[in-house]
Amino acid sequence: MSNTSVDVNQYLIQNEPYYEAVEDEIALYEAAYNARMPMMLKGPTGCGKSRFVEYMAWKLQRPLITVACNEDMTASDLVGRFLLDKDGTKWQDGPLTTAARMGAICYLDEVVEARQDTTVVIHPLTDHRRSLPLDKKGELIEAHADFQLVISYNPGYQSLMKDLKQSTKQRFGGLDFDYPQEAIEVSIVAKESGVDAETAAKLVQIAHRARNLKGHGLDEGISTRLLVYAGQLISKGVAPQAACSMTMVTPLTDDPDMRDTLDAAVQTFFG
Repeated sequence: MSNTSVDVNQYLIQNEPYYEAVEDEIALYEAAYNARMPMMLKGPTGCGKSRFVEYMAWKLQRPLITVACNEDMTASDLVGRFLLDKDGTKWQDGPLTTAARMGAICYLDEVVEARQDTTVVIHPLTDHRRSLPLDKKGELIEAHADFQLVISYNPGYQSLMKDLKQSTKQRFGGLDFDYPQEAIEVSIVAKESGVDAETAAKLVQIAHRARNLKGHGLDEGISTRLLVYAGQLISKGVAPQAACSMTMVTPLTDDPDMRDTLDAAVQTFFG
C-alpha cells in the first residue's frame, strides 16, 4: 500500500508571489519547462532563487514540492520508505516520488548539502528515462508528463568536498542568479518591507559596500533577503541603526573588526 492519492491542491501556490524579473529568466525558464528540461539555479544565498521557483510554479499553475537539502538527508528521505503502524507495514512516498507521480515541480534547494550517494537517485529522472526506481518496493515509477526537477545551489560555498559531480551537472540546464541591479533591488526592498524608496535605497547602498568585502573578510555579502528583514523592522518602528545591526551585521559575521566596518557603513547612511 502507498500514499499515491495525494491532494494536488495542497501543493498549488494560490496567490502570486512577488518577483521582479532581472533579465529574461522568466521566458527562459518557461521554455525549459515546456521541454521538461531539468533546471539548475546557481547564485548567492538570499538572491531570490527560491522565490523565482515559487513564482514560476504559480505562473505555470503547477504544484510545487520543495525539499531543503541537508547533509543528513538519505535517499529514503527523498524517495520513500516502509513504515510500521498498527496495521503492519505500509509504504510512504518521499517528496521526490510524490512529485513524480502527480506531475509537480520538485525543487531541491541547496542540493550540494545532500550526500552524493543521495543525489544519484535523481539521475533516472533527469534523462530520457524520466523514471524513478523504488528498489525497496520493487516498483518503477514513470514520471508524470508535467513533472520537472529543479535544483539550486550557491557556487560561492562550493569546495571539492561539496560540489555536484559532472555526471549530475550535465543533466541540467542552468540559470545564473545574482543580486538584482540597484534600481530593481530598491524596488524589491520597498515593496517587500513597506519602507519608502529613500530608506530602501540606503539599505541597498549599505549592501553594496558589504558585498565589496566578500573574500576580504566576509564569506558572503548582505543578501536581498536581509535587506527586506531590515526594512520590515524599520517599518515596524525600530530605529534604522538597530534594525540594520540585527539583520545586516550580527547575522553576517562574528569578527569584531568586520562588524565595526559594517557598523560604519550603517552609520554613514543612518547616523
